[in-house]
Parts: sequence; structure tokens; C-alpha cells
Amino acid sequence: MENGETTEEAALRETWEEAQARVSEQELYMLFNLPHINQVYMFFRGKLIDRAFAAGEESLEVRLFTESEIPWDELAFPTVGKTLKQYFHDRQHSHYPIRMRDIVYRPGQSRQVG
Repeated sequence: MENGETTEEAALRETWEEAQARVSEQELYMLFNLPHINQVYMFFRGKLIDRAFAAGEESLEVRLFTESEIPWDELAFPTVGKTLKQYFHDRQHSHYPIRMRDIVYRPGQSRQVG
């Protein structure tokens, strides 16, 4: 987030910077607390306004994937994979509650997200 931004404004800006995409009906979907690195990750769900998207200033390549096409082992952050898996589960029921998860690491513990 930039100073003076709301979380929704930050999500819209990041969507534009990453994928040159515009969305509507944006809603908070997943929130991850990562106290070991003093961060909070928020994932929003929304609808593409149109099919216009492209790599933005912070991306090399963007494209749409079906669930079976997602390169699960190549995702940069475990929180992205967890959010996508939850989304596909929730989509089966057309029910998208806001979810919050804590990812806490203890000294000597593996850093893999379970």
C-alpha cells in the first residue's frame, strides 16, 4: 500500500501495475497474517471489466488459466496457491466468505506453508 491509499485502492492499483487489468465488484477474499515477517497479505476477488490485460511494469508475462492449467509448482508465493485452491473449492458452492489464516513459524521449524 502507498501512503493515503485504502486497501481496495491499493488492490486496484496493484492489479493495474501487474496485469494492466481493470476489475469491478472487488471484495476482500483472503487475509493472511505472517507475524514472523511483520506482514499481512490481502487477496481480493473481482470481475474483469473486459478481456483487456497485458504485462504491466511489474510483470514479465500475464495470462488467464483454467484450474487444470495452473503451474502450481511455479507459483512465487505459497499464499497464492492456498488462495487459488480455496477459490476453486468455494466456486463449486458459489459461496465466497472472507477467510483469515495465520502463518506462524517457530525457530527451527520448516518455512513451508502447510
